[in-house]
Amino acid sequence: MTKFAISTDEAMTTDVARRTFPHSAFGIVSSFIFLLCSLALHAAHNISVLGSKPRWDVLEHYQQTITRDEFAHLVNDVYCTHGFAPDLIEINDKTAQILKNREGQKFFTLRFATRTEDRKPVPRLWRPAKSLPAATREKPLSGLKIALDPGHLGGNWAKMEERWFKVGDSKPVQEGDLTLRVARMLATRLRKLGAKVSFVRNSVEPITTKRPDDFRELARKILIKNGVPQPRADVLDPTDPAKEQTIRWQSEILFYRYSEIRRRAALVNFKLHPDLVLCLHFNAEGWGDPNSPTLTDINHLHLLVNGSYLAEELEFDDERFEMIRRLLSRAYDEELPLADTVALAMARETGLPPYQYPTTNSTTKVGTSGYVYARNLLATRLYRCSVVYCEPYVMNGKDVFARIQAGDYEGRRNINGVERKSIFCEYADSVADGLVEYYSKARRRGD
Repeated sequence: MTKFAISTDEAMTTDVARRTFPHSAFGIVSSFIFLLCSLALHAAHNISVLGSKPRWDVLEHYQQTITRDEFAHLVNDVYCTHGFAPDLIEINDKTAQILKNREGQKFFTLRFATRTEDRKPVPRLWRPAKSLPAATREKPLSGLKIALDPGHLGGNWAKMEERWFKVGDSKPVQEGDLTLRVARMLATRLRKLGAKVSFVRNSVEPITTKRPDDFRELARKILIKNGVPQPRADVLDPTDPAKEQTIRWQSEILFYRYSEIRRRAALVNFKLHPDLVLCLHFNAEGWGDPNSPTLTDINHLHLLVNGSYLAEELEFDDERFEMIRRLLSRAYDEELPLADTVALAMARETGLPPYQYPTTNSTTKVGTSGYVYARNLLATRLYRCSVVYCEPYVMNGKDVFARIQAGDYEGRRNINGVERKSIFCEYADSVADGLVEYYSKARRRGD
């Protein structure tokens, strides 16, 4: 799903999956070469690619908002399930010592609340369901602020991201265009249900003002650190595996992965201030040559919430800080039951089985639905509110491909012998149903 950089199932954890293996294959074929190179490149400051120096003083607002047992549970069972270096986090009876910078051996001291009833209020700009005002049966999402984040880019950018394939004379399949269509349909449904809806992306264009050429020098340095002493400037043959060692290819990743997602995070955190971000994606299996792709019989569904950081990722000062801030905001307490509820609604509507990651190298299965995994994605880590990341449908699955080619339509239509809604309508309806189910139960109702 990504080129050679720090991904997610989209910006996967430390975003290191090869983009030639779309979505679900990312965690399996991750190239840690880039991670190691970024470690070397940023060793002086221990900051991840395009990251910022953390402001540890912000965490003072979370003093005595969590008990020791609550903190230890979230560290061990949610966020650090792959372990971490023993000097990074030390949990004592009354405090936790969190390393700010190994070079300076400076620590942040978090003081625990003695008892659950003694906890101070958790400071946050977003609101969990229980803090929302009462809603009505007609407007069950009244007052809820939702930001829709259609994954990837559309239009002419899709080929650069390698979120594009074409079968014969059929219309190209471009994930960024598909997710934008779903987001616009979903926005209409959510507004009718009372939600206040904003878009993180509402066109095929990138949010960031940067472009690949802005990152050529950084890309060159990365390649040199990665053992390519004289990197080529441009990709000559898109099918040549050596393209990964070109400045052009690396600079494109820095543009559409890091710069774009960090810019989206700034929009979410400093302008939109939603209670929830829904990251909308389509999945895929490896399709090979995008001009002559492999279609498969496989189809599945899964959702992601933030967690399951790799030990290597926690070595970065900014990722460790972002994890602790997210942990203390208690976003997981809202994300997991919400993701479970939405997952089951999507499963009922789509009939899709849960995706099973072949390894647990980058994920941890969480919740009770069987569809939800914790994973450290760039978007889910940086957005400072609850985030649910949806990954339904295998785009290069034979059935899904036929449904995409059918486009959007009213009512039901026979696709491969089955009467179905359009795939876009089905996606939007299933997510909306899950949100209504969750918030109707989790918030006060004023009938």
